[in-house]
Amino acid sequence: MTAIAIIPYLGYKNAPKAIEWLCNAFGFQEQLVVPGENNQIVHAELKLDSVLIMLGSSEHNIETAFSKYLKHPAEMGGCETQTPYVVMDDEDLDEHFAKAKSYGAKIIIELRSETYGGRNYSCADLEGHLWSFGSYNPWKNENK
Repeated sequence: MTAIAIIPYLGYKNAPKAIEWLCNAFGFQEQLVVPGENNQIVHAELKLDSVLIMLGSSEHNIETAFSKYLKHPAEMGGCETQTPYVVMDDEDLDEHFAKAKSYGAKIIIELRSETYGGRNYSCADLEGHLWSFGSYNPWKNENK
């Protein structure tokens, strides 16, 4: 058995607005957007260079075999059980951090250097999903 990739999936109450925000604030680009009824998004794929995420509307009136097991951060008191970590070039982090902040990302952890290498920051997006962006790349970690 060979794994190819792990692609995070996030549910948004207002997925069309989230897509626009993620593209503006974090630099993602739409790869595929499948609209549904009533301004819902059945499925979307956003790409940031070689990174891909999937998302869709998390409204209660759209129940699928998968979605009934998902909860929105607002339903969990603003908590998440998982969060995407996006590996970036170190020279892009300062600009990325400033841009995310300018679009209203709630900074959870300021941009900082880590003792294990690299720099990173963590923030919440417009609906409270937690994200981390950093230059620490475990595939290139020299301390293995």
